[in-house]
Amino acid sequence: MERVMARELEVGYVPPAVITLTINNSRPIELGAFVRAFTSIAKEYQDSVDDSPDFEGVAEIYVKEVRSGSIIADLWPVVASTVPIIAGHAEQVFLAVEFVEKWKDRITKLAAGIVPENFSRSDLKTFSGAVEAIARDPEASSTLEVATFEDGRRKIKAAFKFRANEAKAVERTIEGEYQRLEAERDDTHLRVLMIFTRSDIGDAPKDKRSGERVVIPQISDKDLPIMYASDLAEQRVKHEIREADDNIYKKGFSVDVSVLYRNSRPIVYRILSVHEVVDLPDEE
Repeated sequence: MERVMARELEVGYVPPAVITLTINNSRPIELGAFVRAFTSIAKEYQDSVDDSPDFEGVAEIYVKEVRSGSIIADLWPVVASTVPIIAGHAEQVFLAVEFVEKWKDRITKLAAGIVPENFSRSDLKTFSGAVEAIARDPEASSTLEVATFEDGRRKIKAAFKFRANEAKAVERTIEGEYQRLEAERDDTHLRVLMIFTRSDIGDAPKDKRSGERVVIPQISDKDLPIMYASDLAEQRVKHEIREADDNIYKKGFSVDVSVLYRNSRPIVYRILSVHEVVDLPDEE
């Protein structure tokens, strides 16, 4: 595969299509944002090839030339199939055009506050990197276009341009989606040991924090507040607090629990069910 691609990059080779990225900037671009502008294109191009029903192969983006003035970079897309043979001229052009159109569709939707269907966290990271440099410069813009060379003449097949205000709108949409995903995130653990560090004889509204705190060593050594997902789970625990003769702090509860997070930090345990209550061994 590498030998096949290398053959296409020999001196004198002209690819069927050239993708040109132009960044018109009025301020210096931070190096990391500059790199991410390119790596986001490379990743999305590979994903675009992977999604194509007509071709299966490995896609690479090579930087052929970066010209002065604004940042103008000619990118050579090379696609090698797993056979291995190089994709034909028409296929190379088609895949490059399809990629730019997909790029346009995704950034346009994000700028309008719409998260494309089946967008993953990886996709969010890709497009955050794609717009970062432009969003930081109020006078900046980015243009991505694909062109062919026919009889020595450059012919643009597809192009898309976005500006700083659109880049900022994309960032707002991505940040909102991250927050939505974070709010919905939970991890479910089955039959883990829960130990009380603070108890409360009072009832707690379902799915609201109680005044109790527990430690679940299998998940974290830090105690966290709890909430009850069902009346049955709460009744089983409250029975041990209110009516059992033994000290609640010397009891262990085998529970199914989901962990709720905020900004990747666990904030509360949600008790789904209680399977068993056991005596904890005496400390030596």
